[in-house]
Amino acid sequence: MNNNLEWLDDLNAQQRQAVVHGEGPLLVVAGAGSGKTKTLAYRVAYLISRGVPPERILLMTFTRRAAEEMIKRAAAASDRGAHMTSRVWGGTFHSMANRILRMYNQQAGLPSDFTVMDEADAGDLMNVVRHELNLGKNDKRFPRKGTCLGIYSRCVNGCEMMEPVLTRHYPWCLEYKEALKTLFTNYVIRKQQRGVLDYDDLLLYWLQLLNNEAMAREIGGRFDHVLVDEYQDTNTVQAGILRGLRRFNTNITVVGDDAQSIYSFRAANVRNILDFPQQFTGATVITLEQNYRSVEPILETTNRLISQSRERFTKDLWSARREGQRPKIVTCKDEAAQDRFVVERILEHYEEGIPLHKQAVLFRAGHLSDSLEIELTRRNISYHKYGGLRFLEAAHVKDLISFLRVVENPSDEIAWFRVLQMIDGIGPATAGKIIAHVAKAHDPRALKTFKPPAAAKEGWADLGQLMDDLVTAEEGNPAAQVQRIRSFYDDRMALRYENAQARRRDLEHIEQVAARYKSRRQLLTDLTLDPPNSTSDIAANPLKDEDWLVLSTIHSAKGCEWDVVYVIHASDGCLPSDMATDNDREIEEELRLAYVAMTRARNFLYVTWPLRYYQKWGSYTDKHVYSQMSRFLSDEVRASCEMVSCGTSGYADEMDQRGGYDIVEQVRRQISSQWD
Repeated sequence: MNNNLEWLDDLNAQQRQAVVHGEGPLLVVAGAGSGKTKTLAYRVAYLISRGVPPERILLMTFTRRAAEEMIKRAAAASDRGAHMTSRVWGGTFHSMANRILRMYNQQAGLPSDFTVMDEADAGDLMNVVRHELNLGKNDKRFPRKGTCLGIYSRCVNGCEMMEPVLTRHYPWCLEYKEALKTLFTNYVIRKQQRGVLDYDDLLLYWLQLLNNEAMAREIGGRFDHVLVDEYQDTNTVQAGILRGLRRFNTNITVVGDDAQSIYSFRAANVRNILDFPQQFTGATVITLEQNYRSVEPILETTNRLISQSRERFTKDLWSARREGQRPKIVTCKDEAAQDRFVVERILEHYEEGIPLHKQAVLFRAGHLSDSLEIELTRRNISYHKYGGLRFLEAAHVKDLISFLRVVENPSDEIAWFRVLQMIDGIGPATAGKIIAHVAKAHDPRALKTFKPPAAAKEGWADLGQLMDDLVTAEEGNPAAQVQRIRSFYDDRMALRYENAQARRRDLEHIEQVAARYKSRRQLLTDLTLDPPNSTSDIAANPLKDEDWLVLSTIHSAKGCEWDVVYVIHASDGCLPSDMATDNDREIEEELRLAYVAMTRARNFLYVTWPLRYYQKWGSYTDKHVYSQMSRFLSDEVRASCEMVSCGTSGYADEMDQRGGYDIVEQVRRQISSQWD
């Protein structure tokens, strides 16, 4: 064993303390930009250098890219090399759950060839069951499939009873409580019958395995150390999995920042990180406070902002970069003035040498950038907007993956529906009969023994031959299987969708990706659980011959950083959102959301808000809404910033020091004007 640990000198004192921690639970509270990725990667390297077999280290992150980056950095940090670190169990919670369930499928009661549905397919299956139960057939107010799936997922991930979930998050659905219970019961049964799992199931089955003492000893015993990134984003089930893994060994390291817990709508529970010292007795808590991202004036403002949080791990971030421009809070006359201000600053910084892709405009909700997008287009400024459709959600991509899924699991009902819809002459009723026929044989080649409708004969033989070819194809060459599917699908895709050439490029990309895999199953796992070009990839660099500004929701911007950040619509009703102010818990998360947005900035931070903005109320009336500065921009926060007005000539006297309208003064002036 090589004991040369000079590479630890790259760490500051707090990082090093976390990296060389010995036995027992460890919580690393890592402030924004404090080098948490480096710390976790170096801890992996340190454990291996101290003789821990890499295959006995479990590293869980929220994106595959994050796990790969940490393992790569661990290899670069020490002299043990990639041949050692590549043996670490690294990946997302869901990918690790899939790997464990493949190994212990019998104990979990699952077929060996189970397949995993993405969120859209889970919604489709929920809808199939809903229609079969005749729920909502004559009631247009009955929750749609997306709402039903949202309720189901929140109950499962949060380990909550349905009634409190409905009361808190879906009060308009309370009258359908009993019908929803019936729907969810049948949805679970249907998945089990078809050998399919949704994302929630992956975690739930893993948790249930660990609830068995013998299985907890067996699975947990595989790992000497468990490390977890972004712990503030874990839900109740994930926290339960970690406790199960560490029932007989308390070596667990979690890294996170309670101030950046912003995903409660995905059932993330900030209590997991706040209560870690109580859940894991004897835990060591280390705080990383040196920030390597932002200049000191920005940190002064963001420290003051998050200090308003009622319950948190206290930390005051600081930077060695002492000099820099103070953040600017900009009061704008209206949205048009806000748009002009932002565009002018973008161009100014561009002329100073900051490329567009190193500047970002952030907002609470996607629609808040609508008018800015018009102004950017008018000024010929290229931009990319993030927080929208993921690669896997594109219809043509889902079609291609469905072919792979039905070969992997011939009972996968939703995948078969997509495949069979491509054959003219096959309707829903016939498709149902075909699916039952194939599921009974559990072999996609059983298509050849089903007599199709006369109208479907033309494409039927081709589909049957495709299934033959895919079943008998070389298992270690999934790229060839994708190529064979494309030969069947390309022309049909052109008939079904517009922009066929662009869609073909996407499918070519999948074929290229498939070339890196040795099995169809592993390709399917990664495409489903961590698809390429998801919103987690928003920091990707543009091509050398192009440049573009980043527009992003704050949720999609987490984990990223830019030289210049513009946070727009920082007014009450937008930030915090008026849809998230029902209780203190929601307001706290909105505060953390503002903190995440502002801590993305390296050198320049602009926070803008319009005195009035256009809002569409339904389809009957259009109004301008008068706003007030976000409640989070308190006196203390503003004292650390430069206050700027834009286009507010004639409005200045109407504003008080807090940034809102002084109604008392306006009443006095209006009345006084009647006798002046």
